[in-house]
Amino acid sequence: MNILQMSQTLFYLIEQQPDSGKAVSYLQQQTDAFQADPKRATFYRVFTALPRFVGKQSLTVPDDMAFALERIRPGLTVTGWTMDRLSRVWWLLQLSADDETHYVQTITELFRAGEINELVALYSALPVLSYPAAWQFQATEGIRSNIGDVQSAIMLHNPYPKDEFDEAAWNQLVLKAFFTDKDVTQITGLTERKNARLAQTLADYVAERQAAGRSLPPHIEELL
Repeated sequence: MNILQMSQTLFYLIEQQPDSGKAVSYLQQQTDAFQADPKRATFYRVFTALPRFVGKQSLTVPDDMAFALERIRPGLTVTGWTMDRLSRVWWLLQLSADDETHYVQTITELFRAGEINELVALYSALPVLSYPAAWQFQATEGIRSNIGDVQSAIMLHNPYPKDEFDEAAWNQLVLKAFFTDKDVTQITGLTERKNARLAQTLADYVAERQAAGRSLPPHIEELL
């Protein structure tokens, strides 16, 4: 994926939002300051403070922008996001990826310290972060989270698991989605990554529910 192209496209989408002038000015100012003096503390401060300056309104995503994002990063969609979520994902792309260790450590600290909305943005950003393999453990942590919005950010409309998870991690994601009543039709790659182990596990789950007289989750039989 072309990071620069993705950054430019996301920023253009920010510019297209109603009454975005203040947000655009703030982001440009912070980017100029960070590039001039790229301190980790500055990066963290801006990431945390963004909602106060850009707002939390729902995004308007024109069809041409949705198409452009899909072309740059297949499977990526920002429909349903808010302005602060989008701006935080864009801000993560301003961190230089020249030094893998520094890059991964910097973002990992955000995961460790993040509150719910910050974590939602971080998990949403996984498909566009550099060094995709470095985030596999972090992504599985998101699946184990007990916070619904965090689970959804990694499970639903997110191409990262489809592209990067091994079979065991993928199957755990699908199972957790059923266990937590997520709309599994929103899991990117659900059909493409069907596998025998998952089908057997789901069949056992179906048998348990039927034996207990409980209804089956929607769409589970399609994966058997």
